[in-house]
Amino acid sequence: MERIFENALWNSRFIVIVSVIASLITSFAMFYMASVDAYFLVTHLGEYMSADLVGEARKNFRAVTVTHVVEVIDGYLLATVLLIFSLGLYELFISKIEQADSSETPSVLAIHSLDDLKTRLGRVIIMILIVNFFELAISMNFDGPLDLLSLAASIALIGLTLYLTHAEEH
Repeated sequence: MERIFENALWNSRFIVIVSVIASLITSFAMFYMASVDAYFLVTHLGEYMSADLVGEARKNFRAVTVTHVVEVIDGYLLATVLLIFSLGLYELFISKIEQADSSETPSVLAIHSLDDLKTRLGRVIIMILIVNFFELAISMNFDGPLDLLSLAASIALIGLTLYLTHAEEH
């Protein structure tokens, strides 16, 4: 009876395959959405050369375009998080991915422990937050010196975060 229970308990880990497949499909969906956004972004860039686009209109078009670029980057980063999550769960709970281990180049997708998965996901999530901050900073209105000081402090904190995550590697 104990052996049957332990066998069932051990094989219950295969339920993770549901989240692996769902994460992979969601990752593909995010790559698709970000690629479609990138395509439409590039196709509308011809409007930037328009002689009718002058002064404030050109400045607004540029700000909107930069915001869309940031959104595309954000979409690709989110898709990457989902892909890393999917591959990591598979390696941790189902089976090692032999192709990742035998790859000539070191793979960022090779996950060896739950801490390794959390670290990799955490770094990509930090990048998503930085991209979102950049998107908000572009559209921010500076009404006084306190706003500029807040922006500078935020940038300093981002720099410190990147330094600390990089220092963790060494």
